[in-house]
Amino acid sequence: MELIIVSNLHKIFKVLIRKKGLKGSLASFFFRKYKKVEAVNNISFSVNRGELVGYIGPNGAGKSTTIKILSGILVPSGGNVYVNGIIPYEQRKKNAFNIGVVFGQRSQLYWDLPVEETFDLYKRMFKIDNAKYKKNVELFIDLLDMNDFFGTPVRQLSLGQKMKANIAIALLHEPAILYLDEPTIGLDVVAKNNIRKFIKEINKERQTTIILTTHDMHDIEQICNRIILIDKGQLLYDGKIESFKNKYEGNCILSVVFKQEDTVFTHPQLKVIKKEGNKNIILFDRKNITPGEAITFIARNFETTDLQYKEPEIEEIVRKIYEGKNEKQE
Repeated sequence: MELIIVSNLHKIFKVLIRKKGLKGSLASFFFRKYKKVEAVNNISFSVNRGELVGYIGPNGAGKSTTIKILSGILVPSGGNVYVNGIIPYEQRKKNAFNIGVVFGQRSQLYWDLPVEETFDLYKRMFKIDNAKYKKNVELFIDLLDMNDFFGTPVRQLSLGQKMKANIAIALLHEPAILYLDEPTIGLDVVAKNNIRKFIKEINKERQTTIILTTHDMHDIEQICNRIILIDKGQLLYDGKIESFKNKYEGNCILSVVFKQEDTVFTHPQLKVIKKEGNKNIILFDRKNITPGEAITFIARNFETTDLQYKEPEIEEIVRKIYEGKNEKQE
């Protein structure tokens, strides 16, 4: 079932052209000139219920603008948007009950109040009945390990604790959709892993549709099963992560430790790029030979004590795409 439908979405902003110096500032004050900036340019996609989607791109690509339109905060300049059957910017209040939103740098918590009291405020705002509220609070305290700080004022919480509380509040009214903008920014490895685990768990338990925007490609690889890649307001890719890797980057690596140090390894599609004693780093293009075929060849023809396969990292692939795109534009 399509929960989000975006069709030919456009968003243009009018940006004031400011001149330098005092005279320029005065001139701009009395005679204002504007330029048009196209933040989103003819983007179309749909998201089904229960999907985990990574919405990625460089700064200024149009990610936040798209999320704000889906949230009902911004009105598009053109195109159509439907979220759970409604137009979000025309029915903002109704849309708010369908969604949860977490912006990494903007807290929904009240600075001087304990987390528990902030939860109670949101209970009243969203008119959550007592049974549902009690069930959700107990679930989030358990899954996010919030028991130790649930009664603590927000100002005393660590960054990781605040993020856990923000995500829990966004899900308190059981929205069908959760928008996450940089949910693990600034967190340590342990906190990041806990947040990732919780997101996947809540998606599995409740079929919550999640759209994640982040610059941390490890978040994307560990949470999402689909990515939408945009740049300068235009859609570059929409599909499965595995298909993305196959399309844009074929190079993979095998780390092989042969039983004999003097083993001579040759294969037309497998190239040894580094050798340290028994250990060989072998590069191959999976467009020419699949990982399974490469591993089978080595296992059948050589004695090994260790063999590890490394997928191409999505972060490196995305970086190469943007580098190539910028080179063409120059």
